[in-house]
Amino acid sequence: MSDVQNQNGELLLRTAQNMIVENDDIADTLVLRRPPARAEVMAEICRQLEPFQADDGRTITGATVISKDLSIDSLAVMDMVMDLEDQFDVSIPMNVVAEIQTVDELADTILALSARR
Repeated sequence: MSDVQNQNGELLLRTAQNMIVENDDIADTLVLRRPPARAEVMAEICRQLEPFQADDGRTITGATVISKDLSIDSLAVMDMVMDLEDQFDVSIPMNVVAEIQTVDELADTILALSARR
């Protein structure tokens, strides 16, 4: 965000997470969302996939193939994707969802869409 100055040339704002906008005696707060960190996205995906982890003791990693390495059906995948879309405020097109195979690919998709908004 660039510098904002008032009529006297004083610096009012350099960076902000919350910004109050006043117009005609009405004040609204705008929340400026930061893109999520990769670690945050990966942690949430792994948390949501944990109930579907195989009993062989392997941990979920970026290389985990969602439909092959986990005991998860397509309906559960779609539910998880919808939860992730809500949490990270993105919309993953259905044709893109169909191409996602690994946890890394899902995280990359969420991060790419988050960067565009």
